[in-house]
Amino acid sequence: MAGIIEGTITVTFRAWKKPLAVPGGRHRIWGHLIEVDDVRVITASAITDADARRAGEINAAKVRARLGAEGKDPIYRIGFHYVGPDDRIGLRNSADELTDERRAEIQSRLDRMDRASKDGPWTTKSLRLIATYPGLVSTVLARQLGQERPAFKINIRKLKELGLTESLEIGYRLSPLGLAFTGLDSTAEAGADAAEKLARDAGVAPTKATRGRRNAP
Repeated sequence: MAGIIEGTITVTFRAWKKPLAVPGGRHRIWGHLIEVDDVRVITASAITDADARRAGEINAAKVRARLGAEGKDPIYRIGFHYVGPDDRIGLRNSADELTDERRAEIQSRLDRMDRASKDGPWTTKSLRLIATYPGLVSTVLARQLGQERPAFKINIRKLKELGLTESLEIGYRLSPLGLAFTGLDSTAEAGADAAEKLARDAGVAPTKATRGRRNAP
């Protein structure tokens, strides 16, 4: 990560089946933002040692070995630059800036998400569930809402984009903004025993489901 921030790493290579990045697109990695400058398809043999070093590798052979590619195998070469810290960090810590106007804007976006869902309203239920069981594995949370895990994670990512939730090593919790918006606080959390029971009832090992809950800062 240091090389990306310092600007010495500005290239990456991917063995994608189709392009998963476009010029101008921004991506979050390890709490930071990068912006894509260029996306092109090259052959594995066209990777140069100079470009490999721009990707943080020793040489081109190391890149090809990592990708499992050689010769004329197609490889995506992505050029990018560092933008700065993840903008969601400041957003989720902006509870002091929650004006009536801002609250109405957030609520309006949540309402649109609910209306667009084929499964009915889910935003309030999700926020309350995460507030009650911070650090609980997503598999269990998804079952509580009657959702498949992939769909649930996509939904929570939408809440994260609004700054209302943040990820833990396992599971999620409400951000300071999320707590202020919902009016909930840490006293609303269920105890670790209740979280473990919920996991056990869902057939998930309690130690995996509650480790993030017990260790969450």
